[in-house]
Amino acid sequence: MSKKTQFASRIGLIAATVGSAVGLGNVWRFPAEVQEGGGAAFLLIYIGCVILLGIPVMLSEFALGRAGHSDAIGALKNVGASKRWWVVGGIAILASYLILSFYMVVAGWTLEYLVQSVTGGLFEPVAGEAGLNSHFTAKMEEYVTTDWPPLIFTFLMIFINLGILLGGVQKGIERMSNIMMPLFFLVLVVFVVVALSLPDAGAGLSFFLRPDFSKITGSTIVSALGQAFFSLSLGMGILITYSAYFSSKVPLVRTAVTVSLLDLLVAIMMGLVIFPAITSFGLDGETIRGASLVFVTLPEVFTHMGMPQLWSILFFFLLAVAALTSTISIAEVSVAFIIDRFHTSRIKACLIVSLPLLPISAVCSLSMGLWSDFTILGMNVFDFLDNFATNILLPVGSILLCIFLGWFAPRNLMYDQLSNHGTIRSRLIPAVIWIVKYLAPVLIAVVLVSTFL
Repeated sequence: MSKKTQFASRIGLIAATVGSAVGLGNVWRFPAEVQEGGGAAFLLIYIGCVILLGIPVMLSEFALGRAGHSDAIGALKNVGASKRWWVVGGIAILASYLILSFYMVVAGWTLEYLVQSVTGGLFEPVAGEAGLNSHFTAKMEEYVTTDWPPLIFTFLMIFINLGILLGGVQKGIERMSNIMMPLFFLVLVVFVVVALSLPDAGAGLSFFLRPDFSKITGSTIVSALGQAFFSLSLGMGILITYSAYFSSKVPLVRTAVTVSLLDLLVAIMMGLVIFPAITSFGLDGETIRGASLVFVTLPEVFTHMGMPQLWSILFFFLLAVAALTSTISIAEVSVAFIIDRFHTSRIKACLIVSLPLLPISAVCSLSMGLWSDFTILGMNVFDFLDNFATNILLPVGSILLCIFLGWFAPRNLMYDQLSNHGTIRSRLIPAVIWIVKYLAPVLIAVVLVSTFL
């Protein structure tokens, strides 16, 4: 087995792995899911899902990646999986590339909003506007659904990713993570402090932190479990790929707990920013839905605060960092696959992965505007890829991976990796193996089936 590049330091390993998990799922999707799920009741279920299922499934991917010491397909091959099980790695790689295709479009939006915040264009008047909400709705329409500006920023984000990926694991991914993740947490802390100091912030905190258990339904539990898996980047091949860069001395259990808790911390901090801010200015309600949360509601919040342009710059910098760390980690799944399976140089692999994104992401972007009449199963290309990858491929791949590791992998694979070949003793390890073998496949299957009911 060829020598594989490893992360240079423990801090760099944590920063890169946290960066792969902390992304748009935490900053964008989580607050909207909390609002729709009834607030604190959803939050408690989400925390339970992260601890009970998220960490064990993350550990299963860590164990496979480090034991297999290769890409998502090669790792299965190297631990002795038969060809029929290699499809699990193939599903992860396919899902990650499809997600990358439309994630680059969203990343382009965040970059465009950051530039428009810096130039002041975000706050310039819109012809015929009747109020702040209509102003930022019109701006979102202009920045997201017009033909060329979103394409330009999407392409720019693709080339930024390419530049970082060409630097390799240590000089590219790890160095970027060591710089970006501290800045990310610093800006997020600033927003939490400011949001909690706003007048009437207590109403938002009450909604976010005081549970009303009467609001818990079956769909709440399904949504919380789905959000836990999405926010931790499970089933995408990211954690298998990154853990192949772990040394044999890295304590996997401690690393998974650290990464999961930091990811959970970011989600909670975003809630502490969003809900006090929107309730302080009377903006809670139907305006918090999907993209409108970050591209309409929050810019409106900033106009009620002193120095709105500054807050807008800081927030969209935060969002752009989240988008960048996400897209880099997703792209590395395919880059590692090409390098390991076809024995190409990193330069060739990065180009092979990045260049096709230009036309594919262009189609995704144009499907939001000029080509909106072109649909697949009644959805535009962007929404189709989102639903197919996240609602079908990710849960199917996760179920199959748990079944393989629980029932068909070498008998002591998970135990050997989680215990560092017996040098680490923990009562958590047998519990984790039991969850991966029995509980996780069943509950993920429930989520999968529920999406079609």
